[in-house]
Amino acid sequence: MATEHYDVLIMGAGLSGIDAACHLRRLCPGRSFVLLEQREAIGGTWDLFRYPGVRSDSDMFTMSYGFRPWVSAKAIGEGSEILEYLATVARENGIAGHIRFRQKVRRASWSSQDACWRVEAERSLSDGSTEPVRLTCGFLFSCTGYYRYSSGYTPEFPGIERFGGRVVHPQAWPADLDYSGKRVVIIGSGATAVTLLPAMAETASHVTMLQRSPTYVVALPGRDAIAPRLQRAFPAGVAHRLMRWKNLLYMMYIYQMARRRPELAKAGLLKLAQGHLGPDYDVATHFSPRYNPWEQRLCLAPDADFFRAIRSGRASVATDEIETFTEGGIRLKSGSELEADVVVTATGLVLQIYGGAELAVDGETVISSERLSYKGLMVAGVPNFASVFGYINASWTLKADLICAYVCGLLNAMDRKGVRQVMPRAGNEAPAAEWVEHFNPGYFQRGAGMWPKQGAEKPWRVHQNYFRDLMSLKWERARYGGLEFSNPRQQRSSATPELAEVGD
Repeated sequence: MATEHYDVLIMGAGLSGIDAACHLRRLCPGRSFVLLEQREAIGGTWDLFRYPGVRSDSDMFTMSYGFRPWVSAKAIGEGSEILEYLATVARENGIAGHIRFRQKVRRASWSSQDACWRVEAERSLSDGSTEPVRLTCGFLFSCTGYYRYSSGYTPEFPGIERFGGRVVHPQAWPADLDYSGKRVVIIGSGATAVTLLPAMAETASHVTMLQRSPTYVVALPGRDAIAPRLQRAFPAGVAHRLMRWKNLLYMMYIYQMARRRPELAKAGLLKLAQGHLGPDYDVATHFSPRYNPWEQRLCLAPDADFFRAIRSGRASVATDEIETFTEGGIRLKSGSELEADVVVTATGLVLQIYGGAELAVDGETVISSERLSYKGLMVAGVPNFASVFGYINASWTLKADLICAYVCGLLNAMDRKGVRQVMPRAGNEAPAAEWVEHFNPGYFQRGAGMWPKQGAEKPWRVHQNYFRDLMSLKWERARYGGLEFSNPRQQRSSATPELAEVGD
């Protein structure tokens, strides 16, 4: 059986993969492509997570695609709404027929002689077994997100085997879990815990969020007051762009203010929390983190639902450390005990690069952590490869859109030049920083070392700033500077590779 060949192979059919496929259809018409998705449906995160209340953690006007308007006035989208939006975009753009489900890429090997990737994948069969799948492609595009789908992170808790109730992780939420009228303890203080608490408190007898250390929680309206006015006054696409820029500028202002005046930002966030919880609530203990704002992501509480659940008495926060699980709950190091029928371990993700796939170039395994990142999307010394990693301080899709458009432009530039290979070529540049600076949540610290490093100067810097990325990926005349364009050795007319020209 002949091996199938595609111009572009996209790994993943989640938010970034659908984005990449739509950009290819629009900007590179006629180019063949396929999406390999390890799960049984599109959606990635939004199909995987099924826990109560799952929703976006940033506004939908910046999280939705720039080419497909978000027409609702709801600023915060529920998981089911986001999944429906993705399915609609895939259907409207003719993407569905290009997706191969239950296929996980295990290894991709680049051949400089043939100027193509040989991709080895596994197809999951209905009986639980797998069969090998082999394809080749001219360009490999990883859109697999940044964490492992198979299981989340759960620390070892002393005595957990003695607990008589049920323990669940949000990443593998059981469909048969009934917590109505039961006592629930959520371990964790991140976005998932802040989402779960008000949702579960609606029917549980009581919900306690047990946190080792506090996080910043900010309340924002669930619906945007300006959106309906703009949607009435302008065509959908124009209104969407105006809302996108309004929210983008607001996010950037808040982030820059927090980074430059952290004490002022912290005081403001604590004052807002105190206003929601009342003057007698101990905000200093439960909502005053040891780190400055935006050294970890702020947790969002739409319409203050998190604070309202606590103030109503249906939920509470305990700031303490676990000594051991008991038969009926959790004993804390302070000596108190939390009674529980259900424990939810909202303890984080396990980071994973390229969906767990191994990369090799001409037989040499690529260790990404030993290489430099080119503009946050390519890897030095790895030809015809790109990946999507979004922002930690804004919506993921903002950078995904830029990366997908850049890759399409790069493919078209290769056609104009008549070349089949493009690769970032680092000279004497030395690693100067980790992939993402000034960001220290636990899940990121556990796995950040697997990503490529940053250099000291462009194009080896990884920005967490939309305007800098606009300049680097879209507006700069030399936006392909630092890339080496070439053909397989036997096809070259010269031993010297062609370098990108200024203005290309």
